Amino acid sequence: MERIAFYGGSFDPVHNGHLTIAEKLTDIFKLDEFVLIPAFHAPHKSRLKPTSAYHRFAMLCLTTNDEKKIKVSKMELEVPEKPYTIETLTKIKKELPNDEIFFVMGADSWQEITTWRDWEKVLTIVNIIVVTRPNYEIGFSHVTDEIRERIVDLRGQNEFPVTDCKGKEKIFITDAVQLDISATRIRKMIRENVGDWKDSVANEVIKHIEKYDLYE
Repeated sequence: MERIAFYGGSFDPVHNGHLTIAEKLTDIFKLDEFVLIPAFHAPHKSRLKPTSAYHRFAMLCLTTNDEKKIKVSKMELEVPEKPYTIETLTKIKKELPNDEIFFVMGADSWQEITTWRDWEKVLTIVNIIVVTRPNYEIGFSHVTDEIRERIVDLRGQNEFPVTDCKGKEKIFITDAVQLDISATRIRKMIRENVGDWKDSVANEVIKHIEKYDLYE
């Protein structure tokens, strides 16, 4: 049995915060593999049109090329409809029935989780890792008592108790990554030609953004 985490998002663009999350959680949760899943277009963000999925997938591959345990999946790019997270997780569980699965989300996703399709099932079908961020207050009153009982607060700790969570999935809250980097802010800086956005992304991603004039 392997311990595998999946981290979905637009990654528009992928930045150092995303990579730090992957590296830190792989270490803390003793993961065998950390998989980044770029969304073709997040269903709950239907009003926003992301950069081409092909560019976002390419940038993810470029920035993780030297990371043995960090991989990029095309599972949401190869389906004709925009998949919901519950559909992706159900597929993962079916394909990896013997592995211990974790799904990673940011504090903002956690706060809006009740807007997701089948959100309670999302929070119980696999283990969840919620990554907090600086100066962002995270709450728990918006979820049910049953969901709150699954929460394990690891804030202030840099070590995960290595126990088998399979069959008794939990929701882990961690503040292990304290970086305030936003893809939205990076796009804005590029578009307005202000600030040093290049400090927030890998060199390979910088070259790709400049070569294809992304975000201008």
